[in-house]
Amino acid sequence: MKRIGFIGTGSMGKIIIDSFLEAHAMPPANVTITNRSLHKAHEVASRHKGVTVVEDAQSVIEQSDWIFLCVRPLQMIPLLEEVDHILTKDKTLISITSPILVEELEEIISSHVVRFIPSIVNRGHEGPSLVTFGKTMSEEMKEEFLTFFQFISRPEVIEDRITRVASDIGCCGPAFLSFLVENIIQAAVDETNISKQEATNIMESMLIGYGELLKQKHFTLETLRERVTVPGGVTGVGLEALKEGISTKKVFHQLFQKTHEKFDEDRFLVQKQLTIQEKEQ
Repeated sequence: MKRIGFIGTGSMGKIIIDSFLEAHAMPPANVTITNRSLHKAHEVASRHKGVTVVEDAQSVIEQSDWIFLCVRPLQMIPLLEEVDHILTKDKTLISITSPILVEELEEIISSHVVRFIPSIVNRGHEGPSLVTFGKTMSEEMKEEFLTFFQFISRPEVIEDRITRVASDIGCCGPAFLSFLVENIIQAAVDETNISKQEATNIMESMLIGYGELLKQKHFTLETLRERVTVPGGVTGVGLEALKEGISTKKVFHQLFQKTHEKFDEDRFLVQKQLTIQEKEQ
């Protein structure tokens, strides 16, 4: 049984730990965690009897076979420089951030490297996670990790070249969809006599049923839309209004343009930090 450590128990780190433990993917006694603000780590451990809290990242690494690194990108490189000597070849580092490439991590540390980008929907033990394996990972090791990730997600192995757009869809997607749904609800309230609570209840129930239809493979996105849309009916009129508004503003094209611009900014900062690190060596 693998010993698993988590460095960072912020928003996403906490979600990952809670999800894996509740899915019985790992026994609490095999889990070691830490955080810069230790009270946050103790808060997580208080919900899972047997989880060990330690004071620093080095202690997590020393006590673990797999180490999830759940800190911000610009915090990662200085931290890894400090602990490189104990990230040995018998350990695997799992990064959950997208701006730092797997091959860049492999240049800093000696251990195996996996990138596992989760989505908030994994909290419900569903939805995608994005996985990229380092060069030293054997096929057996890859299968072991994919099996582990399946406890809380549907892992998709991706290449670096689609990291940003895959993250936009799978990880940022819940926020984008929530924004659209919230606007539909508010428009319904503004234009009709329905209350916000009534509209929200109906919308949430519809979304749960919608997800089940797709999960059970009754329909694809296209066939579901076609089945609901009766020629000349209300749904068709509504779709035409959506098409007109969206095509005029090109809103979804702008969405991907903006997220990629931000990703390029993050990558620039990471590469600048890596260059400084190389010069100092």
